[in-house]
This record gives sequence, structure tokens and C-alpha cells, in this order.
Amino acid sequence: MGVPSPALRSGLPLVDALGPTHVSHAPVIESAGALVWRVRDDDLQVRLVHRPRYDDWSWPKGKLDPGETFQAAAAREVAEETGKPVVLGVPLPGLQYLTPEGRVKRVHYWAARRASRKADAGALAARAPVPPVSPQEIDRAAWLSADDAAHRLTRQADRAPLEALVREREEGRLATHVVVIARHGKAVSRSAWHGDEQDRPLTPAGHAQAVALVPVLAAYGVETVVTSRWDRCAQTIAPYAGASGLETVSIDHLTEAQHERSPARVARTVRELLEAERSSVLCTHRPVLPTVLDVLGQHSRRPVANALPAHDPFLEPGEMIVAHVARTPKGPRVVAARPGRATSRSFVRAARHDLREQGQSRIGLRIQ
Repeated sequence: MGVPSPALRSGLPLVDALGPTHVSHAPVIESAGALVWRVRDDDLQVRLVHRPRYDDWSWPKGKLDPGETFQAAAAREVAEETGKPVVLGVPLPGLQYLTPEGRVKRVHYWAARRASRKADAGALAARAPVPPVSPQEIDRAAWLSADDAAHRLTRQADRAPLEALVREREEGRLATHVVVIARHGKAVSRSAWHGDEQDRPLTPAGHAQAVALVPVLAAYGVETVVTSRWDRCAQTIAPYAGASGLETVSIDHLTEAQHERSPARVARTVRELLEAERSSVLCTHRPVLPTVLDVLGQHSRRPVANALPAHDPFLEPGEMIVAHVARTPKGPRVVAARPGRATSRSFVRAARHDLREQGQSRIGLRIQ
């Protein structure tokens, strides 16, 4: 689009102000959604939905189901309310406001593109079926230009993520794929294991972490699965590989032992994933992470690179970094990144930080 309209230049706060007298003691309502975008004739368009109960226009969003991750909730809610599956992209500013009942509600947003039944087949296969919402909840959905959407939105605060979306496109950071760097889940301790190191397995908690990865990787459209050959990494990625039907690429040099002999081979693998067009996950070990993070830093925007984890253990067992990669004339560029576990609780902590960073154009960037 051209020059943003006054509505998009208004400098609206990313978080609605809540005075001290409005603080609710009830649990915060956590929600997630997405700004679905497309480009037609070089014009950025976004998808709005209409709620007949409130007679308002807003972004597709909704509350988390029990135990659901924010990423999974965002993808599910968009599919329910628009009838089409999406793949999440860069995080956008979140909003916080009071409900009519006086409770605090936080909404976490991502940019999102329409999923392709062919290109995103694995990720879509790993998702649970999503029934459409009732027409009494959502009765219309419309594609609008960014300027028209800014005026159609009922709540003024909803323009904040739209403003960020427009800025991301203008700066070449909207069309991205992800490279997810995952440390294997919690494994049996070395002192308690008497077999070969390569065979040391996950604990029950580690297996639970592996299962929790599935909806997160599916929401980001991961179509390439790469892992260390050692059992604890292979077991971490197995639930997603099984649910998606994707072939797992097991690589010797991602193991601790082979990395020590040839870290350059690990660096080359990470660069290949950054340069690829498909979203991917790479599962490896703590001693390998410095090499992986160094490559990410070399390809990152300076604010992202400066805040990458720099101290051992870099990531805890079961944690991951979601790196959003844009293609530029100079090669792949990491334009945003989010660390955390595949659980809603850890994501809440990261998102709370983001809601305080009102000058940022993304939500979820503890490392920006």
C-alpha cells in the first residue's frame, strides 16, 4: 500500500491504559488471534470478521482452550472464524483491555497467511479438525485494504497490530518462514543411565514436552524435520513427525560427539535451513547450541542478534527459539525471534514482557 492513512499514523498505544481502580482480581482472560494478510495488485489486504452479537468488526481471535498453547489457539480461532486454515508468521503487538464484566483480557496476535493444502500438507495433517463457528457468533468475513480496515475496525485499539503489520511489509519483514531451534526434552540424567550416551532417553516429563511441541510446530507450518540421531532428540521430534507424516532427517553431526569434531558442519546445516523456503525444526543438544545461535546471530537484525541467549545452558530442556526468516537481496535475515517452551504458561511470561515494550512492532520478542 502507499502512505498509511491518518488512522495508521495515529501512534495509538499498543496496550489500552488500565487505571489502578480498574484492576480486577479475577484471573486474566488470555486469548489469541491473527491478522490474516494477502497481497493483490501490490495492495496489502487483511481479513476482518463481523460479530452480530456486538455488531462489530474485529480480528479473528478467541480464548484458549484448557491446556492449549497460544500459537495453537491463534491458528484454531482463525480457522473457526474464517473457515480457512492459516500459518502463523511474525508476532504483532498484543492488546489488553477490560471486558464489560470488568475482567482484564489480553489478546496475543500474529501475522498469518492462508495455508496451502499442498505446500503445508504436513502441518495441516498434524492439526486437530476445526469445526466452523455458528453464524450467531461470526456471520461475515471480509477482505479489505489496510486503510479500509483501519476505518472499518470498531475498536480503535485494534489498529495497533494493523499498523505494525503495514510497517512489517514496508520494511520487507512480513513474508517469512520459520526455523525452530529446539533443545531435546528432559532426559534421564547421566548419573542414572548406565547405557550408551547416544541411547539415553527422555523422561515422562520429556515425552510430555515432545507432545506439547506438536500444535506449536503445526501452527507455524513446519514442513522440514531435522534432528540429531541420538535418542533423546529423535524422541523429542517423533510426535510431530508422526502426526504430520513428514520424514525425519537424522544427522550425525548434530550429536554432541560429532559437533565437537566438526562444528562447521552444524553451521552449514543451519545456514541451509535459513536459506530454504520451507519452515523447519532442528532438534539438538545443549553443547551444540552455541554454534547454532552464532549462525542465527550472523543472519539477524542487530536488535535480535544482541539479545540471543548468550550463556550456558542457552535453552532449558524442552525449550525452543522460533526464528522468523525473511528473504532479502543480501540473503536470509532473521527479523524476529521468540524463545520459550511449548506451553501457555511460559508464553504468558514472554507476552507480558512484550506488552510492556510498547515501542516495539512485535509481540513475543524477549530477544529483540
